[in-house]
Amino acid sequence: MKAGDVLQTYEREAADWARDRNVELWEEPALAAALAGQPDARVLDLGCGAGRPVAEWFVGQGAAVTGVDGAGAMIAFFREALPGARAIHADMRGLDLGETFDVIVAFNSFFHLSPDDQRAMFPVFAAHAAPGARLLFTTGPDAGEAVGTVGRSPIYHASLSPAEYRAHLSDNGFDVLWFRPEDAELRGHSVWLARAH
Repeated sequence: MKAGDVLQTYEREAADWARDRNVELWEEPALAAALAGQPDARVLDLGCGAGRPVAEWFVGQGAAVTGVDGAGAMIAFFREALPGARAIHADMRGLDLGETFDVIVAFNSFFHLSPDDQRAMFPVFAAHAAPGARLLFTTGPDAGEAVGTVGRSPIYHASLSPAEYRAHLSDNGFDVLWFRPEDAELRGHSVWLARAH
């Protein structure tokens, strides 16, 4: 299993994933922290999947959401679930929309990229960040690679070290607001929140 298989895996598993994805919204504390104090925020959801529950939550708060996913089947489900949101079928790697956003989210998507692809994403984040924008993303607790599952298929995950993430964020104009490794409130996920200068 390697990073290059991720989009094909989500294409194959999209229908079951959209049906079975946990929608209890355990992510809400992190989403609320990213959105706080930004009414009518423009939100860029990278690796948006089928749109529920993350993009759906932002829409419910009054945000204008743009969902981006490299799996066309996921974008089709997103459009069905959130017809008022913008959906773009594109790979987040090398994305260049020519516009900026108040919140950028790569929740349970960024960590499917290879280490080198993750490093290359920080200029992409910066290019889409409005002044003061918040960036929310998930990683592992430390450097390494792992294989999990999505539906009936194996799925690749990778992480850099926290020190390297901090360096990339700083080099690309972001201040770390917090890093919550393996946080119990967030179902054991390791979550970063940063703010653009």
